[in-house]
Amino acid sequence: MEGASAYQEDCSEMAEKSDEPTVRKPRADAERNRLLLMETAKTVFADKGSSASLEEIARIAGVGIGTLYRHFPTRDALVSAIYRNETAQLAAAAKSLAETHPPVEALRLWLVQFVDYVVTKHGMSEVLDSLVGGTSELYADSADLIIGAVNLLVDRAVATGEIRLAMDPVDILRALAGGASISSGPAWRDAARQLIDILIAGMRANR
Repeated sequence: MEGASAYQEDCSEMAEKSDEPTVRKPRADAERNRLLLMETAKTVFADKGSSASLEEIARIAGVGIGTLYRHFPTRDALVSAIYRNETAQLAAAAKSLAETHPPVEALRLWLVQFVDYVVTKHGMSEVLDSLVGGTSELYADSADLIIGAVNLLVDRAVATGEIRLAMDPVDILRALAGGASISSGPAWRDAARQLIDILIAGMRANR
């Protein structure tokens, strides 16, 4: 009887699962449109700030405004999605570089990408500040990912004995990001990349 009861429960669970709606993956073209819209909006927001319209973004991306709204129901949803996507890509780059490059080189290449990330964030500062719900939660979530990424790369480089670090790895990011509040654009990007080489050289264990 116990076996029959268990069988009935299994059948019941299977029936319930079969009644659940099937979660379908986004079609390839829909995903392409979503990524295209974020990339386009990132450029337009950096150029025009909060004066940029969603209609303009859709037009430049070559899609209808309805397509934009299907992916991003509100302006805030679009802005938040861009920022989260940039952060996710930066965090994913840390794992990828760790798997494909020597430790110190992986750290250096990731810091270069971090500079580009800061440039993007600086370019979107006006629209980020206009978010209705504020940016505290968005920035907190992003900070966790970025701190985890830099710690991964620094720990890996330190473990090899190639570098010594007497500071919190986050201080390296602060040193690079701090310049963005003073200057930005290509000139700052080039200067920041030179600073990366100086920081790496200063951390070398055999200096």
